[in-house]
Amino acid sequence: MDFIIKIEPDAFLDIQEAITWYNKQQKGLGRKFHAAVLNHIDVLTKNPHFEIRYDAVRCLPLKKFPFIIHFTINELDKIVTVRAVFHTSINPTIWKDR
Repeated sequence: MDFIIKIEPDAFLDIQEAITWYNKQQKGLGRKFHAAVLNHIDVLTKNPHFEIRYDAVRCLPLKKFPFIIHFTINELDKIVTVRAVFHTSINPTIWKDR
């Protein structure tokens, strides 16, 4: 059975801000970033058991962009909650302030 994906509002905002930034750098690059995020989130529906980085937060790095998806898993309800999508240069502990 696949996991259900829930994207927190702050994580959605992270994605939108990155799309906007990439589109300012090069036309269409934001769309490519968005597609990469969606592809990685699709992976989480099938197998979200990536390494735990801190507390119960797991991380999945994007392959072609310097971003990491931070997420938690509710095994009982089969829900993956995307908490943040941060650039790799950002200290990941700031997500705890959300």
